[in-house]
Amino acid sequence: MPITLRDVAKLANVSTKTVSRVVNNQGEISQATRQRVQAAIEQLRYRPNILARSLVNQRSDTLAVVASGIEYYGPSRTLVGIEQQSYELGYSLLLSLLPRPDDTNVSPVLDAFIARRVDGIIWAVPEIGKNRTWIQPNLLQHLPPIVFLSMEPRPGLSVVAVDNRAGAAQAILHLTDQGRRKFGVITGPLDWWEARERCAGCRDTLQRAGLEMSPSLMVEGDWSAASGERGMRKLLALRPDLDAVFVCNDQMALGALGVAHQLGRRIPQDIAIVGFDNIPESAFFWPSLTTVQQQLVDVGCIAVKVLQKLIQAKRQEQDHTEAVTTLLKTELVVRASSLGTLEHAGSRKSEYEA
Repeated sequence: MPITLRDVAKLANVSTKTVSRVVNNQGEISQATRQRVQAAIEQLRYRPNILARSLVNQRSDTLAVVASGIEYYGPSRTLVGIEQQSYELGYSLLLSLLPRPDDTNVSPVLDAFIARRVDGIIWAVPEIGKNRTWIQPNLLQHLPPIVFLSMEPRPGLSVVAVDNRAGAAQAILHLTDQGRRKFGVITGPLDWWEARERCAGCRDTLQRAGLEMSPSLMVEGDWSAASGERGMRKLLALRPDLDAVFVCNDQMALGALGVAHQLGRRIPQDIAIVGFDNIPESAFFWPSLTTVQQQLVDVGCIAVKVLQKLIQAKRQEQDHTEAVTTLLKTELVVRASSLGTLEHAGSRKSEYEA
């Protein structure tokens, strides 16, 4: 049978209320009594009943996380940040993975969270297609506080995301500074909000630089290295004299680099290539890849902090809690794949603001 507060109280020769105060660090208790209770807890190997405590305190100290696509670098790193910050703040995590990130029927997931009395929800599924249509004010009123990740900011919602548009602008500015004028782009899947933002940042920056790019030179990929390979072949077939390619993630950039080598195009002398993500392997591509670094772990950490504030406001029954949108800055990591010649290539860092 599980050890109870009553068992600890009997061994320590105190009341169950005293044991409860020691366990919850409440009330004024003499040091001698506290030590006697703690000794009994250790001897009996007592562990608090978290479910029972949550019923009494009307809080579970549990955050629900809805995620998808954790096989991709971005979502997986964001989950690391969520886990780290939740642990630091004393929350347990309940993880639910959506098999189809574009699914709009999320009622079963939300019902399960309500039944488990979670304190708050982090919606870490990227915005894809119409998978945010379920968000309605009348529904949100009956849910625990929610923080959304990787989606277009909306009034009344707390959103934490990377400034993808500014990150793409950093990449294009760097390439134009290197004297590049004939651009191609390999995008992510355009039903993803993040991919569309990177495309928008690319187009806007090229226009400000007085450079026009044909829509045919913006080829859609699916985040995989194989799609980057296909995209690069298509771009070079359409315009063999390309001198710059912006690739919307590092995995696709790996495929693009391979095609350039196969076709005898020197990088960066003939074609400069810039990726997005700064995955750990990008420094070891050949040549090493210039890329846009996202603070993905920070996205997860900040999301938990924002959610904690919403939870505390709800507990204090505040009439209005202002929703906030947090866009994290990116950093351009300059390596050999984008500099004028290999002789001038290096591993220095440079920052460009959109």
